[in-house]
Amino acid sequence: MKPTLFVLAAGMGSRYGGLKQLDGLGPNGETIMDYSIYDAVNAGFGKLVFVIRQSFEEDFREKIVKKYEKKIPVELVFQELDALPEGFSVPEGRVKPWGTNHAVMMGEDVIKEPFAVINADDFYGRESFEVLADYLRTLENSQNKYCMVGYRVGNTLSESGTVARGVCETDENENLTGVVERTQVKRIDGAVKYKDENDNWVAIDDNTPVSMNMWGFTPDYFKHSDDYFVKFLKENAENIKAEYFIPLVVNDLIVNGISTVKVLDTPSKWFGVTYADDRPEVVSKLQKLADEGVYPSPLW
Repeated sequence: MKPTLFVLAAGMGSRYGGLKQLDGLGPNGETIMDYSIYDAVNAGFGKLVFVIRQSFEEDFREKIVKKYEKKIPVELVFQELDALPEGFSVPEGRVKPWGTNHAVMMGEDVIKEPFAVINADDFYGRESFEVLADYLRTLENSQNKYCMVGYRVGNTLSESGTVARGVCETDENENLTGVVERTQVKRIDGAVKYKDENDNWVAIDDNTPVSMNMWGFTPDYFKHSDDYFVKFLKENAENIKAEYFIPLVVNDLIVNGISTVKVLDTPSKWFGVTYADDRPEVVSKLQKLADEGVYPSPLW
């Protein structure tokens, strides 16, 4: 059975001021997402599921789905504020979406096989999709064995400023034991450093794994997510900005000894548009990949 690629795209319309400006960064106007899907198809993923907001379904089908549906089966699911368990309603004043793990929960009815989760606007790189697809193929019929692609922190930095990174801690079997969120990471005098709680810059090895929100799960993960969401909603009833993130659920499953998460190493260089100033750099990186023949141009 081929794994499924689940693309988190519900924030897209708001971030880009509507899909019409979905940013063409490649030599022929390709979006970052085009490269992810190209890499995923070549790595052996068999289905594509997008989670979006229903309000831009028509636009999304026209601009995005049409492009891919001849190459790979495509499904759409929707993340809405009122997609809540029985007995809960949207708190007054809540406008913020419920977060990445809530978006993942929307795939429960259409995903019955091992699946990968990625952000729509991050460039992950060919090798990452290959290692993820290979691992997911070993998980058919298994439960509570998940994985995450761990990027080497030195391959994920921005030249335009500091970035936030989830620094991973692993055991001797390369299983995740925890993710520590570092909100300010950058290269200083040749070394990768993060700012700690006391405002000191602490150096870490270039190859330290960090999470870039590229996960691999089996369908039993949906049940864990549903159960934990009830707990999250009870605990955050008064906090209208609280978000239900993937690492929150993963961490709970690890701490309670329910699941293991294998950290898969990748040599891929991650990039994305964290700052407006990053855009020209991303354009030139994609042009270079085309010039070197890593990707065809045009891509499709």
